[in-house]
Formats: sequence, structure tokens, C-alpha cells
Amino acid sequence: MKLLHAEILIAKQLRDSVFKNKAVFVITIFIGILLLYAAFSGWENYKSQNETSEKYQHESREDWLKNPDKNPHRMAHYGNFAFRKSTSLSVFEFGMEPFFGNAIFLEAHKQNTANFSEAGFSNSMLRFGEISIAMILQVLLPLLIFFLGFNAIAYERENGTLKILLTQGINWKQLLFGKILGVASVIMLLFIPTIVILVLLWLFLQDFSISADETVKMLLFILFHFVYLIFFCTIAVLISAISKTSKNALISLIGIWLLFTIILPRTTQALGAYIYEAPSKIQFNSDIEKDILKQGDSHNPNDPHYKAIKDSLLRVYKVDSVQKLPFNYSGFIMTEGEKISSRIYNEHLEELLKVYKKQNSFSKTVSFLNPYIAMKNLSMGLSNTDYDSYVDFQKQAENYRYAMAQKMNGLQIKYISNTKSDKPKIIGKEHWAEVEEFHYEPKGIATVLTNEIISIISIILWITLLFILIKIASKKLKAI
Repeated sequence: MKLLHAEILIAKQLRDSVFKNKAVFVITIFIGILLLYAAFSGWENYKSQNETSEKYQHESREDWLKNPDKNPHRMAHYGNFAFRKSTSLSVFEFGMEPFFGNAIFLEAHKQNTANFSEAGFSNSMLRFGEISIAMILQVLLPLLIFFLGFNAIAYERENGTLKILLTQGINWKQLLFGKILGVASVIMLLFIPTIVILVLLWLFLQDFSISADETVKMLLFILFHFVYLIFFCTIAVLISAISKTSKNALISLIGIWLLFTIILPRTTQALGAYIYEAPSKIQFNSDIEKDILKQGDSHNPNDPHYKAIKDSLLRVYKVDSVQKLPFNYSGFIMTEGEKISSRIYNEHLEELLKVYKKQNSFSKTVSFLNPYIAMKNLSMGLSNTDYDSYVDFQKQAENYRYAMAQKMNGLQIKYISNTKSDKPKIIGKEHWAEVEEFHYEPKGIATVLTNEIISIISIILWITLLFILIKIASKKLKAI
């Protein structure tokens, strides 16, 4: 209790001295205003995107159901849309969402990519203009922490009070933890109100009806951001403790901040893309088309592959023309063509995703050198605004597209006659309702934690390392 009392007194003294500086008070108020603005803009962005997604998903569904009686294959080409809704935590962490599309047009025989991203209607300054709560917590608050803590011990050394403190029965361990607690107590004046607002908004967005999965995500979001800020408080005090002057401490801390939040993230992205080069979109689509053409063209009746299928069907059913088959031949061929084109597309997509996975793994591995990258990756994963969430949306949309196309082909096989007739080959529009509406399901917490295990281990290792450094420093540091 006596030791703890000393640390609390040291922390209180630092907190009181900090707010004697009007500049610190002004900066703290400014960041507080930024946090409120970030919460408001995140709320507006979330409402706008989800209202738009819900509106057009509903309109797309209505358009699909309102189609008149027609041939099922024409209906498959008419297509449908898949929209991705934002999760509640995306209010606080925009992640990569502004740069990924949130709508995909789904049609037979063709896989489209997501479109209508915010960045697509903006310019290259979007990344520098977006202000989210996560960005403030991960980038601006560490800078404020460094500004608060750079002279925590270095100033005591400069004016001679450090030696007096140590001769009054205070040891280095108490001093370091007391100063860390002091810096943290100032930051908590911003962090705690932010978390209160965050939780209230989160509850309101879900009409106070929350799932266990979302609750765990929210708790982990708060916990890891708290740990992340304590990490920077510890760095600030340790650098101040080993620096001869406050000026040297400030320069060192600004250098660390620039390295962690600007230099390493950009360098890592560029290196990952350079080492594991991905094909361009044009090259990707071209390779798919070439492989599909090698396999055969389902729309060409004289194609060797599909001619062989026709001949085998005629032999099996012992007829001399496709018109005499007991099912619709064209629908059967379209079903086969959809299987082939989807298989080829998925094979190429998996190869492309392996390249992207290597790029992302390179970035995640660098998180062992940079806690900011680890925190950013984990934050985006928990809020479903990371690259894996985008890929998951693409895959859900593709599964829906394939099922829709094959359902239409199945209806054609079952209800459309092979015989030639002047009457249009159509079926009733009531069959369109047999295709269910698309609903995007975000990744569960188990998947997120599995994907971000490297980031979690990285943060734990960084915290462990700092406590080890505190223990070493408490034995090695000198007053002069």
C-alpha cells in the first residue's frame, strides 16, 4: 500500500503540472472536439451507407420479382444486385471500406467485382481527409502522449529534482510506474468519454438489441485500444528516463511516432506489393477468358466439348436429336457451362487471393516491429472493414450468383420444352420468388481472431517487452 501510495502521488503531481501548461489544455480540448466530430461523421457515414444499401437492395429485389413471364435463361442474364451493409463498429473504424465497393451486379456466366466505393467518387486525398475515432486513438493520441511524457523524467534530471526524489526513498521502479500512471490519467480524460460515447452509439445503432458476437468484438476493441495507449505512455516515460535532456527526449519520441505511424506502414505496403506482385485486373480477366475458351463455348452449338456432351446424351437416351430428349437440352448445356466458367473463375481467384494473402502476411509480420500496424489490423478486423471482409463479401456474392444462375437453368431444364414452336418459351413469373434475397453476413468473432492472431500476439509481446525494459531500467538508470 505504501508503494502504491507513492506512485499515485507521483502520478497526481505529473497530472497537475501538465494542466498548468495552457498549450496542453488547448491541444486536449482540440482533440476532444475532433473525437466528437469523428463520432458524428462516422454516424452520418454509417447511416448514409446502410440506408442506401437497404434501399437499393430492396429495389433490386422488387425489380427481380416484378419481371414478367419470360425464359429463365433471359432472367439469369437480367441479373440481380448484392449490397454489403456496414457493421456497427465501422462507425469508429473506417478501415478500407472507403476504397472497396459495396455493390456487385450478379449475372449468369460472368463474375463482376464490387463497385461504387467512396474513393471512386473522390480523389487521392481521401485517406488524408478521413477522420475516424480509431484514427484519432491510434495516431493522434500517441502523439499527444509523447508531448505529455517527453519531459516526465528528463525535466527532473535537468533541474536537479530527480536526485532529490531518489534520495527521499523513491526508487526507479516507483518513479517509472508513477509517471506512466500520470500520463495515462491525462489520456484517460479523453479515452473514457470516447468509450462512453462509442458504447452508447453502438447500442443505439443496434436498437439496444445486441448479439454475443458483437459484444465480444466491442469489448476487445476497447481493451486493445486501452492496452495500445498504455503502451505509448510507457514508451514516452522510458525514453524520457534515458534521455539527458527534454529536447533529446522530444526529438526521439517524434522520430518513433513518425516511424510507427507513417514511414513503416507505407514502406511495408510498398514492399509487400513489390515482393509479391499481383496481376492487373485486365490480365486477370484475360487469363480467365482464355481458359474458358480452351474449355469450350456453351453458346456455340458446334463447340467440340459441348458437341461431345450432346452426342453422349443422344446415345444414352437413344434418340437422334436434342428435341427428343426428355428435358430441355439448352438448359442442361447452360448448367454445364456455368459449372465450368465458375470453376475456372474460382481457381484463378484463389491464386490471386494467395498473392494478396502473402502481401498481407508480410504486413502482419512487420507488426512485430510496429505496434501501430498490429493495432490497425486488429481494429479493422473487429469492425469488418479489413481486406478479408471484402473478400468474404465477394465470395458470398459469388455463391449467391452461382445458385441464382443454376436455379434459372434448372427451371429451364424442367419447364421449357425442346420442341420447336411459334409460342414463346417462357415460364410464369411466380418462379422468380424461388430465388431468395441476398443477405450479407459479416465474419464472426472466431474468424476475426483466427485471421488476426499475429496482431494479437504482436501486441502482447510488445507489452511484455516494455515491462521487461522497465524492470531492467529500474536497475540500470542513473540520476545524472
